[in-house]
This record gives sequence, C-alpha cells and structure tokens, in this order.
Amino acid sequence: MKPMLDCDSVMRQLWDFLDGELTEDRMEAIREHLKVCKRCQPHAKFEESFLGALVTVRREHSDPAAIAKTVRDALKGRGYSVS
Repeated sequence: MKPMLDCDSVMRQLWDFLDGELTEDRMEAIREHLKVCKRCQPHAKFEESFLGALVTVRREHSDPAAIAKTVRDALKGRGYSVS
C-alpha cells in the first residue's frame, strides 16, 4: 500500500489534478486523499465549482467584467461567500 499524500502536497497539486494534468498514479493518490480528508474536501469542491462556473461563463461572454460578475454570481448560487 502506498503512503497517503499530505494536505500540503494535495493543495499544491490541486489545480493540476482538476485539469487532469498529473500522472494516473498521482491522480489516484489525490482522489484517495480527497475521499477521506475533511480539510481538503472543501477546497477541492470550491475550486471544482469555480472552474465549472468559469467554463460555462466563457462560452457565453467575452467581456472580463461580465465573466467576473457571472462567476461570482454562480459561486454565490452554489452557497459560497465571495466579494
């Protein structure tokens, strides 16, 4: 059995993980960590929601201010506090 990654390692690689840019072994190690780590799960869920909102908005808008407002509104709609 491979040792579990620590939270700092997971957080440093989270964007690459969400973009699917890591090796399959590393992707699996991070997936396993996120299944059990209550500290990292909220960060991963927020960043996943952020990326999802950004992808959706970029299809609809090209103005950076409109994109920022729409992403903030989408995150608020998902229960995140943003300013």
